[in-house]
Amino acid sequence: MQQCAEVSEEKSYSPGLLVIGDEILSGRRVDAHLPYVSKRLHERGMALAWARFVGDEASQLVHTFQQTLAEERPVFCFGGIGSTPDDRTRECLAQAAGVPLLRHPDAVREIEARFGVDPSSVRLLMADWPQGSSLLPNPVNRIPGFCFRAHYALPGFPELAWPMLDWLLEHYFPLLRPPETLLCLRIEGAGESRVVLPMQRIAARFPQVRCASLPKLGSDAHILLSVCGRGDQVHEAFAALTAELTGEALSWQPAAG
Repeated sequence: MQQCAEVSEEKSYSPGLLVIGDEILSGRRVDAHLPYVSKRLHERGMALAWARFVGDEASQLVHTFQQTLAEERPVFCFGGIGSTPDDRTRECLAQAAGVPLLRHPDAVREIEARFGVDPSSVRLLMADWPQGSSLLPNPVNRIPGFCFRAHYALPGFPELAWPMLDWLLEHYFPLLRPPETLLCLRIEGAGESRVVLPMQRIAARFPQVRCASLPKLGSDAHILLSVCGRGDQVHEAFAALTAELTGEALSWQPAAG
């Protein structure tokens, strides 16, 4: 699997998502990256390990990047790579890694191809990346993102970021595996405590399959139980779960996830 840093295959299948910007935390903008990234990863047999939302405050960004760099898994970073003073992703990532910002010649060429040659242009600030970065092409307006130690820095605007994400998934994550299978059932007229022991027994028998409970309260109170995973074990675990529930005198019906 091609990476801009050495990452284990298992961690490559479970990347992180980092959305950066005060406008998200204040509610002035609503994040759209999480559902899009989750959908695109699912199509490739992948799933997010975590998602975080961080503002533009420099010390918080540096602290966050120190944590994510130490984890050594791919991280999709959206936002903060522009040229205005509140765009701090580039400098904070460099500070967290203990490397300088350097003007990348490939980024300069892309920016100048888009806007013309102007050595004094503030747009060239967007070519200052942490030392050791590589270019991520932007098919929309040619202003590139960058990759540094498996951190993929993309714009905050979905119109620019998502085509770039699609490109890097195709080129940096070529190894696919089948999407997970999700099987669900619905139980009415029982509290969640009734399903704890059956779920524990399924988890012990099928450690590669995830079993989860999602209760709903109110006039339409019910429990949605699910098993999720890959291969035949998912169907075996689901059959075992239904047998456990029948043994506990719980009635159930198949349900959509």
